[in-house]
Amino acid sequence: MNEKKSPDSIFHDLHHLAIVVRDIDAAQQFYESIGFGPFVEYPPMREYVSIQVPDEEAFYQITIRCAQVGPIQLQLVQPGEGKSIYKDFLERHGQGLFHMGFVVGDIDAAQTRGEQMGLKPLSSGRRENGSGFTYFHTAEQAGVNLLVRQSPPEKK
Repeated sequence: MNEKKSPDSIFHDLHHLAIVVRDIDAAQQFYESIGFGPFVEYPPMREYVSIQVPDEEAFYQITIRCAQVGPIQLQLVQPGEGKSIYKDFLERHGQGLFHMGFVVGDIDAAQTRGEQMGLKPLSSGRRENGSGFTYFHTAEQAGVNLLVRQSPPEKK
């Protein structure tokens, strides 16, 4: 059980768990009432300039709030109007864990490595600076979607 995962794996550094919810205010209130938080708004979705999603406007309407839980971030995700992978999940499964997100140093290289492993991208987005995310469609095999993300450079 103490075997270490190779640091070369794109799924080595767990960054966050994302839970899709119907009512983000109610979910946040519940989590805060039991000791989670503080929650902060995720930066605007419009910072992604290149996206592969079912409905671009629906993507921009997604609300995400984040709280640190030790070294891991908890994300609450509420889909907006229109078609999105989150809304589809909510309609099919109800509220629950949608994905586990892993930090990588190079998002494009990580997506390529995932595809070489036979994983199919479900959705992706990139910021102007090249950082961004790729979801892999792994729910059938893993019980949850896996995401790789390259964080934007820290502002100085």
